[in-house]
Amino acid sequence: MISILTQERILGFALGSALTGAVVFENRRQIHRSITEVNAKFGDRPQIMKPVVQRQSKFEIAHLWNKAVDKTFGTMIAYLSSRGW
Repeated sequence: MISILTQERILGFALGSALTGAVVFENRRQIHRSITEVNAKFGDRPQIMKPVVQRQSKFEIAHLWNKAVDKTFGTMIAYLSSRGW
């Protein structure tokens, strides 16, 4: 005979697994329901988007990258520049 502690752990695992399964199933059902509602509202035509590279030139992407790096590391660069590095 297994101990009461082991029985409680098995029962807790079984109930937790069942509850988790029910929650995941309900969330997936709501997601699929919302997708079908959107498709019914806007039609079943797929929305095709152009890749980011085609929408912006490479120079614009490089400029955005440089701005992001300057904003992120700007204070550190200014500090190191003032120290003579």
